[in-house]
Amino acid sequence: MLVAPARPRAVVTGSGTINPLGSTVKETWEALVAGRSGITAINQDWAEQLPVRIAGQVTSDLSEHLNTREMKRMDRCGQLALIAAREAWAQAGSPEVDPERFAVVIGSAYGGLGSTIEQDRTLNQSGPRKVSPHTLTRLMANGPAAWVSIDLGARGGARTPVSACASGAEAIVQAAEMIRSGAADVVIAGGVDASINDLVISGFSQIRALSTYPGDPQRASRPFDGARNGFVLAEGAGVVVLESEEHARARGAAILGAVAGGAVMSDAHDIVAADPAMQRRVMQKALELSGMEPGEIGFVHAHATSTPVGDRLEGQAIHAVFGADVPVTSTKGHTGHLLGGAGALGAVVVLEVLRTGQVPGTLNVEELDPEVDLNVITESVHQLASGYAPAGLVNAFGFGGHSVALVLTAG
Repeated sequence: MLVAPARPRAVVTGSGTINPLGSTVKETWEALVAGRSGITAINQDWAEQLPVRIAGQVTSDLSEHLNTREMKRMDRCGQLALIAAREAWAQAGSPEVDPERFAVVIGSAYGGLGSTIEQDRTLNQSGPRKVSPHTLTRLMANGPAAWVSIDLGARGGARTPVSACASGAEAIVQAAEMIRSGAADVVIAGGVDASINDLVISGFSQIRALSTYPGDPQRASRPFDGARNGFVLAEGAGVVVLESEEHARARGAAILGAVAGGAVMSDAHDIVAADPAMQRRVMQKALELSGMEPGEIGFVHAHATSTPVGDRLEGQAIHAVFGADVPVTSTKGHTGHLLGGAGALGAVVVLEVLRTGQVPGTLNVEELDPEVDLNVITESVHQLASGYAPAGLVNAFGFGGHSVALVLTAG
């Protein structure tokens, strides 16, 4: 009887992020546990006529991280991805690896949409000769993955899942499968979006998806709160470095955690509305592929964007899989919704929870929605009980029925 060889374990050796809370993992984590929000008013002139003028904006000066050539040639989406990837790569120790065994998977919902809008306006206002020669390479959806692969010398493939707000989580699932299948020894994976512009804000406003909270912008994003009325658009990137465990241990790398498994599914239901049965099923499948039972998951990082219907449906799905007791949080109250970067940032946060045993609370939950029967963490920081299951699950869902659940375990 033939026995299939054991598949390599996909471990995490580095993480990086830039988002409305900070330009590093350390800054982001400190802001999360302090209960700070990165959501502010949009004060730029282009937003004056918009129905919604708040967002989770990256306030770091990107020119402090990138050179003049990178600032000129890359869309903001690619710039954010490269900054996060460099942080993750540095934490991993910049491992030596055969370039053909080194890959990149960076997902994005909208890619270089900002450059598309900008150059279209230039074309209409000033004519074709004023259009930037970098237009086509800046607007490409695969731009972030391409720039990271060029910067770090990865020749094992540069992939770009474009699966709406599930893009970043799907990228990590794809990367882990590359490790487990033996196709690569090291993969940089994550997600990014930089789509705070008048077109995207107007589009989401027209379908009444954005929060119209009338007061302090920092209180507008309210996952699972009974008074939530929409999500807050945000930008940013989350990136992790995955390696085969053998490769990581051979070079003496510090292991931050592992991707125990993940499921990528589509609900084949509606272009916008989610199917709660599929949300339940994708979590169950992620557990099955991880070889784990629901009771082995110590906490859940919910997708929970702060939309009235979306949070309720996901809450019911989580309850169906895990019951009412598992600790649940969503960090979108702090950051807003990073679209394609959301699931990847969730993975970065879960790694920090596994490291510290602390779960950042869900910001702005003043009165839990009575239709959400979950143990939603509402204090600033929840200390997991001694002996808690050292594993966390990340959900990510997107328009088009894209559904991803990712299971991460301690190293």
